[in-house]
Amino acid sequence: MKRKCFVTAVNCMDGRVQLPVIKWLMDECKADYVDMITDAGPNRILSSMVDTAEYNLIRSKVELSLNKHGSRLIAVVGHYDCGGNPADEATQIKQIKKSVDNITSWGLNTEVIGLYVDEEWLVHRVI
Repeated sequence: MKRKCFVTAVNCMDGRVQLPVIKWLMDECKADYVDMITDAGPNRILSSMVDTAEYNLIRSKVELSLNKHGSRLIAVVGHYDCGGNPADEATQIKQIKKSVDNITSWGLNTEVIGLYVDEEWLVHRVI
């Protein structure tokens, strides 16, 4: 029996971005399942790398996804019209890049990518 492939998305709680991100990860990363870790504006939280309860809770959930499901990729997501992070697109993309760097520094030996969801709810990889 073929082992199912998990990936992890650290995504906004905004329901408008859930399905586009899941679909993108399943299509582009050939994932069977997406563990969804949500918060209001997680790219804002993770880019700060400040030892807060929110930051540590996201980290513990990411580690659970990796340890329990063997997730092979972590995606950090920001999006247009975010209530929890009302920053403009350019600022959010900087935050996504910093979040990717911060998660990479955790030493989880898993690929970490950034995604931005635009005003048409299309997902773009942040490079």
